[in-house]
Amino acid sequence: MPRVKRGPAAHKKRKKAIREAKGFRWGRKSKFKAAKEALMKAWSYAYRDRRTKKREMRRAWNMTINAACRENGTTYSEFIHNLREKNIELDRKALSSLAKERPGTFSKLVEEVKK
Repeated sequence: MPRVKRGPAAHKKRKKAIREAKGFRWGRKSKFKAAKEALMKAWSYAYRDRRTKKREMRRAWNMTINAACRENGTTYSEFIHNLREKNIELDRKALSSLAKERPGTFSKLVEEVKK
């Protein structure tokens, strides 16, 4: 079996890591070992924060809905409870955009749910 020298493959791998680390600070943009470590950390943060973003968006929607509900004389928890009882299936994203963009329609919805 012939001997395989890995120079070109290793060079390509290192070059790719350096290219991926473009824009990093200090030696992490140019030194392979530092770049590799920084990339592993960056990718783990990216994976984690894609999930965190969903959590934070839902919290923001809840705050928007709560603020709009309080302007209409009810609380967030009462409003959501009454929505469930009336079998109105609107998600929080839709309710939040409704509260921001069409406050009149949202107040009508609150009044409908209060009945």
